[in-house]
Amino acid sequence: MTDLTHFDSEGHSRMVNVGNKPVTERTATAEGFVTAHPETITRMAGGGTSKGNVLEVARLAGIMAAKKTADLIPLCHPLGLDAVEIEFSFTSPDELRIVATASLTAKTGVEMEALTAVSIAALTVYDMCKSIDKAMTIGPIRLLSKTGGKSGNWSAPL
Repeated sequence: MTDLTHFDSEGHSRMVNVGNKPVTERTATAEGFVTAHPETITRMAGGGTSKGNVLEVARLAGIMAAKKTADLIPLCHPLGLDAVEIEFSFTSPDELRIVATASLTAKTGVEMEALTAVSIAALTVYDMCKSIDKAMTIGPIRLLSKTGGKSGNWSAPL
C-alpha cells in the first residue's frame, strides 16, 4: 500500500496534481451484480417491464454517469472519456452481472468512471424493477482491471 494521495502531509484534502504526469492510454473495467427473484431476471432478459427495456435504460444511465463522475466523487478529475461500454449477462437464474469498461488517453486513470458506470447501471435496474421486486440486492461491485499510467497494468485476483 502507498500513502493516500488525496491528503497532504498535514492531512488536508487535496486534488492530486497530474500536471507533470505523462499522457498514456488508459482503461479500467469494473463489475457489479444485481440479485433478484428469477421472475424479475426473466423479465429483464425478455426485454422489459411496464417501464420499457430495463437493460438499455441501465446501459444509458451507466454511460451518462461515467461522464459525470467528477461531479459525483469529490477530488476526481473531470475527464473527456474516449469510450464507455457496458455489457450485461445473466450468470444464474437470479443474478445479473454488469461489466463496464471506460477508456481514454490522459494523465489520470478511469477506475472511478468504470466503477460509477457499474453502480449507476445497477441502481437503474433496481429503480426500474422495484415495483415488482423490492428485495433485489446490489453488489459486490469491484474493479476488475486497469491499464496505463505510472502504476502500469493491474488485474483483480480471481
